[in-house]
Amino acid sequence: MCVGYCFSQETDRLNSYTFEADQFYGSVILHNPDISHLIKGHPAGVILAYNRKTYGLEEWQQLYNYPDLGGSFIYQNTNSSVLGEAYAVYAHFNFYFLKRNLQFRVAQGLAYMTNPYDRETNFRNNAYGTRILSSNYVMLNYHKENVYKGLGFKAGISIMHFSNANVKAPNTSTNTFAFTAGLTYTLEGKDTEYIRREKVRVTEPIKYNLIFRAGINQSDNIGHGQYPFYIFSGYADKRLGRRSAIQLGADVFFSNFLKELIEYQTIAFPENNIDPDTDFKRVGVFVGHELFINKLSIGTQLGYYVYYPFDFEGKVYNRVSLKRYFGEKVFGVVSLKSHGAAAEAVEFGIGVRL
Repeated sequence: MCVGYCFSQETDRLNSYTFEADQFYGSVILHNPDISHLIKGHPAGVILAYNRKTYGLEEWQQLYNYPDLGGSFIYQNTNSSVLGEAYAVYAHFNFYFLKRNLQFRVAQGLAYMTNPYDRETNFRNNAYGTRILSSNYVMLNYHKENVYKGLGFKAGISIMHFSNANVKAPNTSTNTFAFTAGLTYTLEGKDTEYIRREKVRVTEPIKYNLIFRAGINQSDNIGHGQYPFYIFSGYADKRLGRRSAIQLGADVFFSNFLKELIEYQTIAFPENNIDPDTDFKRVGVFVGHELFINKLSIGTQLGYYVYYPFDFEGKVYNRVSLKRYFGEKVFGVVSLKSHGAAAEAVEFGIGVRL
């Protein structure tokens, strides 16, 4: 009887869903003066989402105050004939605060743009160089579920980012700040008790990580072509507890687009006195932090080039990563490497934690 009851309760909890529909209206943020000619109207659109609730069936869920896992869709009309429209799909987490009345969403996905840059038909669009872009958004809502027969409401703000991370120029990108308001519907229409466990302290010795990353990108000069890059990284990490670890390591960059850029600048700007034999390789050291969410983790790193023969976007770089562990040692990782707000590349990698 007890086993059957527990199984039934777990099945009910696993099938607890909510659905949301929001409208938004906002403005494109002028993060770069090069896109000032594109900011003509106010973007508007809809956000549709579904969420699967968690109740503590796995230990990490209690650790993060029982977040939602979900998927969402955004339609955005930029109200600009040059930028066009965006259709995007995402995976997301919802985190809750203030007695679950404040909802914070973090989402990552892909977007389809209807009117990207074209040399002949849309040369003014220096924001999007490709139809398919990487996109992410964050949303902060006052969130009240199940006010009447499963129906609730929400209102707040969101920021939506669209960029191809220099896979192909141009890539000035856009960020939309918007006000949102909408409805939420809880499928079961009832509350369920959360499972609470005794917290277990996690301690580990220092671990050593090796990663190989690769991808394609190009310089900011339109028409200069796409080139592969390769990155070899090693770092040590130390767990600080159940949620996080700190990192210290180094990167070696083989970015082939810099070969072409060095040759171009040597010919086009002889007054800069750039040696055509300048090395395109770079070496950096970094410190970082890793936030663990079940088998996923979110990494942030801040680096500094100690070997930097060619000046490209400055000596400081940063990286944001999404990592997925497969067992105890092997992981896959997708990273965005930038210099401040200027993206250099999306990196795809595989690594081992020893």
